[in-house]
Amino acid sequence: MAEEVKLFGMWASPFSRRIEVALKLKGVQYEYIDEDLSNKSPSLLKHNPIHKQIPHNPILPTDPYEKAMARFWAKFVDEKLLPALWKALVGEEKERETAIEEAHQQLKTLENELEDQEALGMNIIGEEKFPILHEWTQGLLDDAK
Repeated sequence: MAEEVKLFGMWASPFSRRIEVALKLKGVQYEYIDEDLSNKSPSLLKHNPIHKQIPHNPILPTDPYEKAMARFWAKFVDEKLLPALWKALVGEEKERETAIEEAHQQLKTLENELEDQEALGMNIIGEEKFPILHEWTQGLLDDAK
């Protein structure tokens, strides 16, 4: 690839994190640029995201069932897990205990699904509470090095 890939993101954005994982999986070298979305840099405003600059080898499985399952779990993370984690992190004080329990339930659902499967993730899970998720995420980080 002749051009350097730049990933404009924000630390709390699941979308830029998902792209970061994809770039690591594809072995694409990139520069991560953390953005303040309330004060966007001229460089961010000038460039489109990495559209059409990534090699076209697929990340999703080619088998239709496996592809559907991968999409299902990505949607689960987007619609169930991330909102629960967000509420646990920034919710009202009185709602945090319930939100933490909800987040733990969503993580346990994912933990149970991964028990007998090989998958990819990021190191955001504590080893004591979710050992299988922790091991899973460590594997991705080790592979990405």
